[in-house]
Amino acid sequence: MKIITQTSADLNSNLKLVTRFLRNYQIGQLLKRCNAYKTKGFSVITVFEYLLSVVFTNRSVYMNYVTNYHCPEFSKDTIYRFMNSPQIHWQKFTTLLATRVTNQSIIRLTDKSRENVLIVDDTLFERNRSKNVELLSRVFDHVRHRYTKGFRLLTLGWSDGNTFIPVSGSLLSSSDDKNLLNRADDSLDKRSLAARRRSQSGCKATEVMLDLIRSALKSGISASYVLFDTWFCSPSSLIAVKKIGIDVIAMAKKTPKIHYLVDGEKKSVKAIYSACKKRRGRSRYLLSVDAAIQKDDITMPVRLVFVRNRNKRNDYLVLITTDLTLSEDEIIRNYGKRWAIEVFFKVCKSYLKLTKSFRGLSFDAQTAHVAIVFTRYTILSLENRFNLDVRSIGELFYWSCDELADITYQESYLLLIDLMLSVCQDILQLSEEKMIILLDQFLQHLPAMINNSLKPCA
Repeated sequence: MKIITQTSADLNSNLKLVTRFLRNYQIGQLLKRCNAYKTKGFSVITVFEYLLSVVFTNRSVYMNYVTNYHCPEFSKDTIYRFMNSPQIHWQKFTTLLATRVTNQSIIRLTDKSRENVLIVDDTLFERNRSKNVELLSRVFDHVRHRYTKGFRLLTLGWSDGNTFIPVSGSLLSSSDDKNLLNRADDSLDKRSLAARRRSQSGCKATEVMLDLIRSALKSGISASYVLFDTWFCSPSSLIAVKKIGIDVIAMAKKTPKIHYLVDGEKKSVKAIYSACKKRRGRSRYLLSVDAAIQKDDITMPVRLVFVRNRNKRNDYLVLITTDLTLSEDEIIRNYGKRWAIEVFFKVCKSYLKLTKSFRGLSFDAQTAHVAIVFTRYTILSLENRFNLDVRSIGELFYWSCDELADITYQESYLLLIDLMLSVCQDILQLSEEKMIILLDQFLQHLPAMINNSLKPCA
């Protein structure tokens, strides 16, 4: 399967990967609904298409302009004005896009018995070499166990167990003044979208998570459960998500500070595990207990499922759900879908230049860049699903780069051939039959390397 067709002589044809995606899902219409429009000059969809496709050239926007490679007709200032626009609602755009993609192309082709889920997680958005980035803060890196400069990218995604689609994201700064390195722009109207975007960056991750889930469900995203790991799992979070109208499957914290009501007694996870009898043999789970959580005079029933830890023989993991109708095997199987967001983070950072290709200073530009990367992943994810491609998302990225380069190479020669034929027709006034003979003779005398590369375009 070819990601970009080799039969097109026009780099901007509708057969191109990015262009086909923009047309099929009416991206221009979505951008307009999110306040992305221009009063004059090049259209918004033209600029957006270039920003989506530039990653496949393996060069940054700046280097494309310097080397005049895959360089658009508009100037760099046009791109910078678009990225820095404070009026574009990028969270709304990615949410509407995910809704349209899932409802139009995925759900209607999926068995109704398959559970769709929303997945919440965060990752480090590193800007370690930056100094003047708006709302830049010191963020703790849990992998290297040290502080670094940047943001936390809180992400909400959708998955059916096969395909992952990013729904929405929010760059979180630090709410602690000690870790906040740069302040927000004070000149913005507090009622504006840009000001609200900056205000959200200083909120707690659990609060922003609830906002993202509400927006997704309101837009029409179809999902049965919300999945998240121990960082977001607390009685208050479980109750808050349940109030929104969707159940939770999460990994519970093994801490003595959180208690569950079992048989009228409050016990920690470790106490429950020690007091209950475990299942023997090779069962997928060790223990299943119906319990309840309490917060602010609110009591809600939950189910705890203790699962063997494959990495540590004598250890166990604890899954918790607010849906008591699920069996233990269904809880384990559905929670396994959460791994898709980890793959998403890896692809975005390693291939789609989430933290490396863009060096904007304003908070609006960084939010726009996140939305563009989310859209790039959506394109590759759909290609991987509908073409039954055996390659991974990362492999698809490199194949797209190579094939885009091949098209550029072929089109260069085709343009020269068209120019030669046009000049010959004007000067020599040859008939159509003689023009065909001239073209055949020209192609036969080309070097074998060039001739072979032009054959697919014939």
